[in-house]
Amino acid sequence: MDIRALRYAVTLAEELHFGRAAQRHYISPQPFGRHIQRLERELGTKLFERTSRRVTLTPEGERLIAEARALLDTVDSLTRHHGRRTDDEKLLTLGVLGFGLAERWPDLTAAVHGHDPDVTFSYAELDLADQYEAVRSHRVDVGIVQYVGPVDGLVFEHALTMPRVVVVPARSPLADADRLTEADLGDSPWLPTALAHPALEAWSGPASGGSHSRGALRHPAAIPGAVATTGRIALHAEAAGRFYPHPNVRFVPLDGPPVEIAIATRATDDRHAITAVRHATRLLGRVR
Repeated sequence: MDIRALRYAVTLAEELHFGRAAQRHYISPQPFGRHIQRLERELGTKLFERTSRRVTLTPEGERLIAEARALLDTVDSLTRHHGRRTDDEKLLTLGVLGFGLAERWPDLTAAVHGHDPDVTFSYAELDLADQYEAVRSHRVDVGIVQYVGPVDGLVFEHALTMPRVVVVPARSPLADADRLTEADLGDSPWLPTALAHPALEAWSGPASGGSHSRGALRHPAAIPGAVATTGRIALHAEAAGRFYPHPNVRFVPLDGPPVEIAIATRATDDRHAITAVRHATRLLGRVR
């Protein structure tokens, strides 16, 4: 049985609304509903009655939800207990999306070590589609991610704000512009990139149209090369021009919402090392 599906069922029991419940886990209602249906098939019983106007728990659903809450409490408790008992609890797996904090990474590590000099990091790469789930699923302890809104089960600490740019082929007429607006981009074809959060679609604007296409890019470092190869355009953050330079593309400032970079940790993770990271990030956010 999928623990994630049990979490979805508990959330649905709390909200009694598929849209709101799915939003708390930042997935679309359709895949959320499929998880619930699959769980009902596995259990051989209907947990929820659905009509066009309301969702209610069945008697079997009420019993299952009570048991699921107890099970999830035990799972979360074991996770926290294990985290405290490990000898290397100050070794944190750091998941990094793209260039992470760019030039400000040394500032954060200095602030962390000022709070706790024994904290150390191992590295894992995040991608555009799994940046939040990697933290929630315990694959990484800390994530450097793009923030676009709250995600159920995660705590975010703002780290820095960065202007967005559009990555265009060097041969494009757009490449010589000092600054662009979305209207300037017209019908320019966009490179499909994966999205981890529905709110990223609002941030991306017209760039989000192909996000679910087969072959959508998942790694920020690959975007400039893909733009050069395909002739399409893509969104990025301002630091990409320094970290991912490419002779055949240009990074042109683009009007619109900036890139918000944050540190993500699990809401249930109360280890001292995690507290040190959170405090250090708050300090980083205050120092410009």
